[in-house]
Amino acid sequence: MTARRAVLAVGSLAALVASAALGAQSDPRLLEAIRLAQGGRQDSARAVVSRLLATLAPTDSVYPEALYAAGILGQDARTITTHLQRVVVEYGQSPWADDALLRLAQFHFAQNDPASTVQSAERLRRDYPDSPLRPRAAFWGARAYFALRDEASGCALIRETIAGAGDDVELRNQAEFYAARCATAGGPPAPDTARPLTGYSVQVLAVRNAQQVDDMLTRLRVMGFPARVVRDTSGFFKVRVGPYPTREEAERARSRLRTRLGGQPFVVSEP
Repeated sequence: MTARRAVLAVGSLAALVASAALGAQSDPRLLEAIRLAQGGRQDSARAVVSRLLATLAPTDSVYPEALYAAGILGQDARTITTHLQRVVVEYGQSPWADDALLRLAQFHFAQNDPASTVQSAERLRRDYPDSPLRPRAAFWGARAYFALRDEASGCALIRETIAGAGDDVELRNQAEFYAARCATAGGPPAPDTARPLTGYSVQVLAVRNAQQVDDMLTRLRVMGFPARVVRDTSGFFKVRVGPYPTREEAERARSRLRTRLGGQPFVVSEP
C-alpha cells in the first residue's frame, strides 16, 4: 500500500468520528475526547484517551470502551487496527466488540483490503447475530465481496442490508445501488421497500462507470451529504444529494457542493 493510500485510509476512519453518535460513549471522559476530535482537536482527544488507558486496570469495565476510542482516534493504521482488534479479541463480550468489528471492516475496505473486510464483517454477523450493526456489516461485506468478484455472496449481503435497514434511509439508498447491479447480473432483485422521494435534489454526477459512482458516494458520505444513486433506463448512474423539501434548500446545498467538489452540480425535481 502506498503512503498516500495509507494516509487516505487513516483519514477515512477519522472521518467516521464526526458521524459517531456521542451517546455511544458512556464515560464522560471519553465523551469529552470524542467532542474534542469532532472539534478538530485530535491530538488533545488522543491525549485524554491515553491518560485514561494508563490509569485504568484492564479489568475495569471502562477499559474496552477506552480501547475502542483509542482505535477510532488513531493517527496511523497500526494504532487503529491494534486497538480495535484488542477490543474484539480480549473483550469479545463487551458492548464494544461488534462496533469495533464494524470499524475494522470499514477501515480495511478503505485500505483496499477486501479479504480482511469480509473477515471482519462476517465475524460480526456470525458472532453477534442480534447486533443492530449487522445490516451495516453486511453492506461493507457485500462491497468487499464485489471487489473479490464474488457476485453471489455480495448480492446475498446486499439483500440482507436492505431487509435490515429499517429507518436508515441512507444505508438503504446505498444498498439499492448495488441491488440494481445484482438484478442486472441476473440474480434475484432485492425487495423495493424504499420510501418514495419527493422534493428537490442536487445531481453531481452521471456516468456509466460504477467505480466512479462508488468513489463519489464515499466522498460525499465522508463530507456529510445524504447521497444516493438513481439509475435511468439508458444505463446511466446518477449521483444525487437530497432530497430537500424546497428548491431554496436544494440551491443552498448545490452551492456548498460546487464549492467543495467543483464541477457543475444542478438542482432537479424529484417526482
